[in-house]
This record gives sequence, C-alpha cells and structure tokens, in this order.
Amino acid sequence: MTRLLLHACCAPCSLEPVRLLVEEGFEPTICWTNPNIQPVEEHDRRLGELRRWCEGMGIRLIEAGEDRGRWERGVAPIGARDRQRRCRACYALRLAEACRVAEREGFTHVATTLAVSPYQLFDTCNDVLERLAAAHGLTPVIRDFRPWYPEATRRSRELGMYRQNYCGCRFSAAEAALDRARLRDERKAAKGAAHA
Repeated sequence: MTRLLLHACCAPCSLEPVRLLVEEGFEPTICWTNPNIQPVEEHDRRLGELRRWCEGMGIRLIEAGEDRGRWERGVAPIGARDRQRRCRACYALRLAEACRVAEREGFTHVATTLAVSPYQLFDTCNDVLERLAAAHGLTPVIRDFRPWYPEATRRSRELGMYRQNYCGCRFSAAEAALDRARLRDERKAAKGAAHA
C-alpha cells in the first residue's frame, strides 16, 4: 500500500475518501490543520469528532500547526467580497501546512477531503493542491469525491456524527445562513402558490 497524507476538514467528509482511497491501494494518515474554523468551540467540536472516528477506525491522525493569526491577516481581509479569492487563500494556507507535514513525515502522496463537498470550489482547491504538492516534491492525489457526498451524509448520520452546516469560517457561516433562508422562502412561496 502507498502511504498518503489526507488533509481532513471534518469526520463526515473523511468517510468516503478514506474508503475509496483504501480500495485504490492507499494507506491514509489524516492530517488536521484548519485555522479557518470559527468559533473556537466549533473548531474543537469538529476536531473531537475526527479524533473519535480516527481512533475507532485505527487511522493515524496528525494534528498539525494552525496559525489563526495568519488566517486573520491573509484570508479574513478578503471577506465576503470575493469568495473565489478568499477560498483560494484559505485552501492555500491549510494545504501548505499539510504538504509541509507530508514532506517532513516522508509521505510521497497527498490529498484532501475538501473535494467531497459540493459546496467547495473543486477546481480551485485542486489547483492549489497540485501547485503546493509540486513545490514539496509530492504527488497530489486528485479525485472527484462529490458523487459520494450523499453516501457520506447517510453514513455520518447512521454513525451519529456531528455534522456542521457551513464550511468553517465566519464568512461561510453567514453565506450558508443566507442560503438556508432563501431556500426556506422559496419553499414557502411554492407552498403558497400550490394552495392558491
């Protein structure tokens, strides 16, 4: 089996990537580095869930460095103005740390669970991963895990995992809340039209 460092954003998004990568012949070690997740209680809850799952599955978990100050200086100023740019900067910060860990620990391959969520910027994330992996002499393992998102959702619910309803940063929390409100309003309007 080929050793692979898998950057993970949370336990639910790790389920299908780990399963599929193992089937493909990889031996994943999970790397947690997510200084974007706010508030701190949310960060700790997601990390706690990932710790429990990794321990139960016998998967090694590396808790890498997290520079919240760097995230606040480099990503937060972009804010809600330009999601594409903000997410690219955020991916770069987290995946750069994962690549540093992979190189230091002697891994040859690196991947991320960010590619499982349909809410992430798939091409942007993978572009960042490819560039950083090359800079660290690593092979990026790029897979489109998005088709398995419904399965990951189902399995995580069956396992009683904590599931979050936003990516992690305060900007994504606000965007997700607006999306939920819009969908709720659309459902109400559709119901009203059906009863009219």
